[in-house]
Amino acid sequence: MIPVGITRDGAFVLEDDDPAKFRLDVNALPEVLDNGSRILWPDSTATRELSVRTVSSGSESGSDAASVRSLGDVDVVFPILHGPYGEDGTIQGLLELIGLPYVGSGVLASALGMDKHYTKTVLAAAGIAVAPWVTLTAREWAASPSSVTASASALGLPLFVKPARAGSSVGVSKVSSLEQLPAAIEVALREDSRVLIESGIVGREVECGVLGGHDGAAPRVSVAGEIVMTTREFYDFDAKYLDAPGVELVCPAELTASELAEMQSIAARAFTAIDGAGLARVDFFLTPTGFVVNEINTMPGFTPISMFPKCWIASGLSYPEIIDELIALALEP
Repeated sequence: MIPVGITRDGAFVLEDDDPAKFRLDVNALPEVLDNGSRILWPDSTATRELSVRTVSSGSESGSDAASVRSLGDVDVVFPILHGPYGEDGTIQGLLELIGLPYVGSGVLASALGMDKHYTKTVLAAAGIAVAPWVTLTAREWAASPSSVTASASALGLPLFVKPARAGSSVGVSKVSSLEQLPAAIEVALREDSRVLIESGIVGREVECGVLGGHDGAAPRVSVAGEIVMTTREFYDFDAKYLDAPGVELVCPAELTASELAEMQSIAARAFTAIDGAGLARVDFFLTPTGFVVNEINTMPGFTPISMFPKCWIASGLSYPEIIDELIALALEP
């Protein structure tokens, strides 16, 4: 394995093969620091060789041959990345250009899954129920806050305000009164120039994992897991990644056989609608009138408290078997 990290400035560096170094800590979230190395990607599709160049501190000029060493050929890339430039199709585009196989969805599905507005647009066109929503830009908000407020009020309360293209519940707010709307929009605009405002759906929050089918077969869908709120308002970043209190993850969820079958069918349809590949997690609300898709995550979390591995383990796959499946799917022609 070749561990590659990305710094805040976008430099690809050779990292330590030490998972403990990046263990989630509520007091100090891990960060990839610039250690002076630079990953050199293949310069054409004719090779899969990865190299590393070591540069002196504060310099980018270490170009002599003695400073470069080969890391060997790459069989497959596992882009365990969240948010912009990671799961939005950009890194997938880079890997396509240099001809490296990779785990997960391609450019189109990654971009669609990352953009909540276009996810909803595609799913609605496929006949899949989604929460009613409006999308606004920073310019529209600055030009006419009253028009935005009027459109949002038509959706009813409560509302959820989200950056259109951010992950991990970053910048998301629950709005219980219209007086809270301006502040929520400003929070979301700090993460993205487009903001989604959607109706708060009353229902059970359930999720399932999807794995692509081998050799063009239909997608496979796991059993369901359920997110049960005890004291938190919603499933936010701290609950997802820092194991904050106030949320219980139940897997498998208590669903009837017909409910589970319907959920799995919708999840497979949603995965196919965005042209998904490899894996995804599909998030639902189970309401009195049926299932509503909330989001599709094309590179779901893999932490010990993440729902994607929990659901597949409950479906009979071990953690190593999940990884093997993903690599095998990535290597299929």
